[in-house]
Amino acid sequence: MKTESTAQPKLFIGIDIHKRSWKIHCATDLFSGKSFTMPPKPEILKDYVLKHFAGYEVCTAYEAGCCGYSAHRSFKSYGWRSLVVNPADIHRKGKEKYTKTDKIDAQLISRELKDGRLESIVIPEVQREQLRSMFRRRNDLVKDFRRIKSYIKMQLLYFGIEVPQEFDNDHWSHKYRNWIDTLEFEYPTLRFTLDSRMRSFRFIDQELRDVSTMMRKYCKQYYKEDYNLLRSIPGIGGIVACGILCELGDLRRFKSIKHFAGYVGLAPGVHQSGDNLRHTGITRRSHRLIRSYFIEASWQAIRTDPVMQSYYRKHIGKNPKSIIVKIARKLLSRTLAVIKTRIPYQIGVLE
Repeated sequence: MKTESTAQPKLFIGIDIHKRSWKIHCATDLFSGKSFTMPPKPEILKDYVLKHFAGYEVCTAYEAGCCGYSAHRSFKSYGWRSLVVNPADIHRKGKEKYTKTDKIDAQLISRELKDGRLESIVIPEVQREQLRSMFRRRNDLVKDFRRIKSYIKMQLLYFGIEVPQEFDNDHWSHKYRNWIDTLEFEYPTLRFTLDSRMRSFRFIDQELRDVSTMMRKYCKQYYKEDYNLLRSIPGIGGIVACGILCELGDLRRFKSIKHFAGYVGLAPGVHQSGDNLRHTGITRRSHRLIRSYFIEASWQAIRTDPVMQSYYRKHIGKNPKSIIVKIARKLLSRTLAVIKTRIPYQIGVLE
């Protein structure tokens, strides 16, 4: 009697991706498979699979990192199931925590993939991914802007140059910049050094303005509804609204405020062992950039929103940092609510 297989065989490919090479581990639903190294090109992996595993249902997985999602999109175009996973989600047994090689990493990914314990992160569409690069460029410029200002102030302090009282603040007006340009020194070397720093300052300042303007303009044009909904919330300005749209994408994918807060990192951490239960503050796993933006927006919210201000005053006397985290959680709730209901926020109406 002739028998035929009714189930399609499956192939699980764990990939440890690097710039110059990929470490691959292939396993089937029946065998543990083997590991090998290959150049970082998806088409080479496709040719290998077609040669050795023709007719298999293919599933691939690799860790999110510096190589982005181009490999994932190539695998999807081949008709394969592809996952990009958070490295922290890959379970390691005791001894595996102390031994790390590319081969072991690929084997772990393949094993977890085969056992069905991996979930993919949300892959942004190309348009939003490229918009996100602009937002991150702006954050890099902000760091550079603060750094160059610190260098200039350090140089003035080092040489005993006292800044006039009217200029001694964080806002560098054009009068202050012109004052720095007119400073005279005994030798030309210090003047040249300061001029060089001021040229860097002016360049970064202009770049920061241009990138910010372009980012706001793009969000207003292509994500107008969500941008205006976010801007209706006290405390959320144009840059914060752009950051939410760039980094988090469509907020309607979050099922609840608990889900949203856990993703951003404004959820409480808890540690329990037997009868011993303690709270560890906010969770360490977070989207650090967006969490910091919500914290900063909360300080602005308590200045402009009477409801938030009343809540903050009610807790005066406690640790201000813990209070502002609670306010950030309330701001997070408002953000999700206005996006899901598509109703602009009104003070005292939507809580």
